[in-house]
Amino acid sequence: MTDRIDFQTDPNRYRHWRVEYDGPVANLIMDVDETGGLFDGYELKLNSYDLGVDIELNDVVQRMRFEHPEVRVVVLQSGKDKVFCAGANIRMLGGAEHSHKVNFCKFTNETRNAFEACEADSGQKYIAAVKGACAGGGYELALACNHIVLTDDSTSSVGLPEVPLLAVLPGTGGLTRITDKRKVRRDLADIFCSVEEGVKGKRALQWRLVDELVPNSTFDEAVKTRAHSFAASTADIPKVGNTKSGVKFGPLNRTISDEAIAYDNITVALERSNRRAIITLNGPSDVAPVDMDSLQEQGDQAYFLKLCRELEDVILHLRFNEKDIGLWVFKTQGDMEKLAAHEAVFLESEHWLANELRHYWKRTLKRLDVTSRSLAAFIENGSCFYGTLADVLFAVDRTYMMEGEFEDDDRPEARMVLSKANFGCYPMGNDLTRLETRFLGDPNGVAVAQRVMGEPLDAQQAEELGLVTVILDDIDWDDEVRIFMEERSSFSPDAMTGMEANLRFAGPETMETRIFGRLTAWQNWIFNRPNAVGEKGALQRYGTGVRGEFNMERV
Repeated sequence: MTDRIDFQTDPNRYRHWRVEYDGPVANLIMDVDETGGLFDGYELKLNSYDLGVDIELNDVVQRMRFEHPEVRVVVLQSGKDKVFCAGANIRMLGGAEHSHKVNFCKFTNETRNAFEACEADSGQKYIAAVKGACAGGGYELALACNHIVLTDDSTSSVGLPEVPLLAVLPGTGGLTRITDKRKVRRDLADIFCSVEEGVKGKRALQWRLVDELVPNSTFDEAVKTRAHSFAASTADIPKVGNTKSGVKFGPLNRTISDEAIAYDNITVALERSNRRAIITLNGPSDVAPVDMDSLQEQGDQAYFLKLCRELEDVILHLRFNEKDIGLWVFKTQGDMEKLAAHEAVFLESEHWLANELRHYWKRTLKRLDVTSRSLAAFIENGSCFYGTLADVLFAVDRTYMMEGEFEDDDRPEARMVLSKANFGCYPMGNDLTRLETRFLGDPNGVAVAQRVMGEPLDAQQAEELGLVTVILDDIDWDDEVRIFMEERSSFSPDAMTGMEANLRFAGPETMETRIFGRLTAWQNWIFNRPNAVGEKGALQRYGTGVRGEFNMERV
């Protein structure tokens, strides 16, 4: 699996999904093309999926929120007879590199989280209409929906058979969702996750594995009635602004070479010999729109929307295609006042597009939080780390800031500015802001930072407030940042991933932090064990009729 993976797609290129719109209800149909695998060597039978299927689903979910804000209910259903979804394709997993398996699980988690949050964030409720076998990752698709309807017949069931069949865990949060979200009793969950054939009918309903059981003869009509009932119940939710046309997503303007990636607002320099990427976010060149209606007229060319789409693409591209690049350094350059004006348009507006834009930034910054790379930020002269972009400073592992004037550097002296964006707009997976997480041991630190909101802070002020890690003058800057980057790139990637994943999520646990924490620790470990992926492991022998051979030592 060495080909470059592209996360950009559009409905005209979908091979696995289609959407049918019926006023406030959208029917999202999974009809996977068996021959449409992202790589060679496997067929996507029984509506099983690989990363390519999920790339399309991620695109569907994003477009549904921006291009079709009129939609209040999405019905997720199968386009195949007698099967809802068989889950992640086992041949794909068996042949994939370890890093691809873990990154695949992470991406599918992020996609599930995105539509799971649609009801709270956007007033879009997802219903899983399950007919036929719904197993493994297929049931995890259903679990992320707000409501699960199961047909009551002899063939339809839900199941998480990964442990008995494959010697791995449900990799997209299945174990966590059945206990934390659906509140399935622990002993019943133990049985459920230990049987290969799944659970059907009344037992699935009694165990809280589904929300509704409907006879097969009336299933389609019952699902349609339920969908329109849910849509009617949310009809009084106000949406300010024009929701009739939405905002259409066109392709990003992107150029990729061996040394760099260039977008309209972001440049990425790939320093392969040093195993690092320098990511520069550029401020806006145009004046800000006067209001949200004007911003909506700009469509996908609106500065903060385009920048967010580009940043998301950078994160996903580097994760999957540049696995040896272990250090990402974030910089900004641009006019701070112009950036502030662009942010002010959408930050507190009740317009539907402003709401979606804030949540899109929230989701994209969360992708940064759970990325298994060392992250740093350099606040240099000419930087525009303001508000939304300043939250990047609190997502990274360390921040270095220039102090005072630098010889032969005529850019404005380095400053950073906090805005209301840093105090509630973009919570992490732990439901705290990045500043609240930063100052977990000193809650007063957040209050003090809030008092200087809107003020340009120089290096000494930022250091005194605890907002940066290190400040350096002209004499020390080059040597110190070079030493830091060389040291960081020399450490064991395994140790770095473990350390960073632990340190980034201080504070309370949530279902989301547990899902990603367990993915990082348990699934990462299990995917390396011979019981699963060895020559005689369950994942390798699946479908051969021969069961895996296990080292029975408990570790």
